[in-house]
Amino acid sequence: MVREDLHNARNHDPAARGDLENAVVYSGLHAIWVHRLCHRMWNRGWKAPARVLAQLNRFFTGIEIHPGARIGRRFFIDHGMGIVIGETAEIGDGVMLYHGVTLGGQVLTQTKRHPTIHDNVTIGAGAKVLGPVEIGANSAIGANAVVTKSVPPNSIAVGIPAKVRERKNDEVNKLVDPDKYFDPGSYVI
Repeated sequence: MVREDLHNARNHDPAARGDLENAVVYSGLHAIWVHRLCHRMWNRGWKAPARVLAQLNRFFTGIEIHPGARIGRRFFIDHGMGIVIGETAEIGDGVMLYHGVTLGGQVLTQTKRHPTIHDNVTIGAGAKVLGPVEIGANSAIGANAVVTKSVPPNSIAVGIPAKVRERKNDEVNKLVDPDKYFDPGSYVI
């Protein structure tokens, strides 16, 4: 998975220069790597140590991911400072978040209270996606949008509150099938 994450960083960030440099300096990569460990601990019932490690992760990266959050493959955080991902959030494969994004809740009950983000979604800087809403596959959330209602697949949501429209053909993510760009045998780590 580390190799895939490094490849994914190069796919999403034109400033990414090499795997070694990216592995050392990309706080988004560090945050997701530590989250995977925290999530395993959380699922094994080691909740207190998982929360402590998650807080250390937050301290060092500026990215807060609750150990209970479920995150898929090829997740990328670009300029991650200020990201918050709540406990019951679910994130699919190929999702990209920019800095300042919140995947937060609206209620204080022990229910599904955070968003579900489906595959190949991009969420712009400062956007807030609140409550148990679903963001459909291949959608985009604009910078600083506030989303409190579900967004259908292949849509764009912008504004406060977010207004939704269908994506145009030229706005579709060019990496809909990123597996075809990833050759696991071509990387040595």
